[in-house]
Amino acid sequence: MKTIKGLMTGAAAAALMTGAASAQDLTVGYFLEWPMPFEYAKAEGMYEEAMGLEINWVSFDTGTAMSAAMASGDVHLSVSQGVPPFVVAASAGQDLQILDVAVSYADNDNCVVAEALEIDKDSAGELEGKKVAVPLGTAAHYGFLKQMDHFGVDISTMEIVDMAPPDGAAAIAQGSVDMACGWGGSLRRMKEHGNVLLTGAEKEELGILVFDVTSGPAGWVAENSDIVAEFLAVTAEANAMWADEANHEMMLPVIAKDAGMDEEATAETLATFVFPSVEEQLTEKWLAGGAQEFMKGVADVFVEAGSIDGALDSYADAVNTGPLEAASDM
Repeated sequence: MKTIKGLMTGAAAAALMTGAASAQDLTVGYFLEWPMPFEYAKAEGMYEEAMGLEINWVSFDTGTAMSAAMASGDVHLSVSQGVPPFVVAASAGQDLQILDVAVSYADNDNCVVAEALEIDKDSAGELEGKKVAVPLGTAAHYGFLKQMDHFGVDISTMEIVDMAPPDGAAAIAQGSVDMACGWGGSLRRMKEHGNVLLTGAEKEELGILVFDVTSGPAGWVAENSDIVAEFLAVTAEANAMWADEANHEMMLPVIAKDAGMDEEATAETLATFVFPSVEEQLTEKWLAGGAQEFMKGVADVFVEAGSIDGALDSYADAVNTGPLEAASDM
């Protein structure tokens, strides 16, 4: 299915060409220009120290590319994979599991309308017939579909082009698309050439939640649950460190460098992120029911839009809290 194919960065492609990592290694996918506390632990060797494993970190452009890499067995875990690309893969039969809630972010994933059009939420109907760059099967795609539905825009009239966020940012800057959707650094660049229709708070009021997860292939997770728990425990430790503002001065430069960003942009991005504690993640709002219900909603929207062939009856089996529960005791 085209929606689970995505574009990998050169680094990712090079890594995958070498074949799967050895059993003694752990290969983890992540995003550049997407700063998170785990990157402090990554850069400082906290994972290796706690786990006693060599970790290979591979960067990706989209969550759909992460799914493809996990399907091939070349990547064991993906950090901050968007829920929509996860749902696309799971709905297509890929046996993936959500292992934690990596980050919640309503203001850092959105669509931008080219400034020359002078279209805002009061005139959104004028988007019919326009050309839009959307990374298909991602959180940005889901948000785009929900916003267009809210505004009553018939997407069948639009020319929708599958573009990774960096490409979409370049396209709206060049004037080759009327709207572009994305996240992180790409979204900031898009905003230099246009405006969003809805703020993060306005999207949440419509039920457009935006959060990422740590995910992995179910079979591999079952065979390596201790390794997964140790990984999640280090991630939780880094999140707890960031929650204490006294650590920001120490952590920010390290996170910024690892994310390939300057410190100001990193701080601005992190200010819009929420990192739920392990205890919060295990509540009904998140992994004890909320995430499963949300995934079903995402899948049904994608089916209605013709983006995927069908949805699962339930996504309960796509969440595995065992390793996270074990991590909470470490």
